[in-house]
Amino acid sequence: MRDQNEIKWSATGIPDNLRLKTLRYISNLDVRIRYIYINKNNIPDEYRIKDKLKDGLLYTNIVGELLDMYLPTQDQDFRVFCDQRRLSGMTSQDFKRMMHARVVPLVPKNAVVQIETVDSAESVNIQIADWISGALARYLEKGHLGEEVFAILKENILGEGKELFNIKVIPD
Repeated sequence: MRDQNEIKWSATGIPDNLRLKTLRYISNLDVRIRYIYINKNNIPDEYRIKDKLKDGLLYTNIVGELLDMYLPTQDQDFRVFCDQRRLSGMTSQDFKRMMHARVVPLVPKNAVVQIETVDSAESVNIQIADWISGALARYLEKGHLGEEVFAILKENILGEGKELFNIKVIPD
């Protein structure tokens, strides 16, 4: 595994003890976590064309909602690095413009705002975010090791996670 340029949380063949040991290592870093999540069954129709998901639009909304958890801020330097991915229906430049437009009104005038998409194979920070996301998904989906991974990460989590598109049915 040391010869690989990237080990994803979702990779098969990783023993549980190594997965937990890696997550403990990550939790001991200066990592603070805010997170949002979705139930795939609750994704609104506006993010679909027939049976296909408009994942570019959905990803943009998810990232924007997560950024809202950090904003507004008085920081003079606000930098966002996202996993580079294929965004069907939009270009990487469209995504960056939309995120920039969402952030700029909520930071001080003349603040540095940087929105970048980076290859996870070249960014340790994106790989760490992948591990955290995978672990939180495991917990939220009540999967194998879910309780253990949440116990490891809970001291790093700021506030509560936020569920997007949470549809509450009001009884008649």
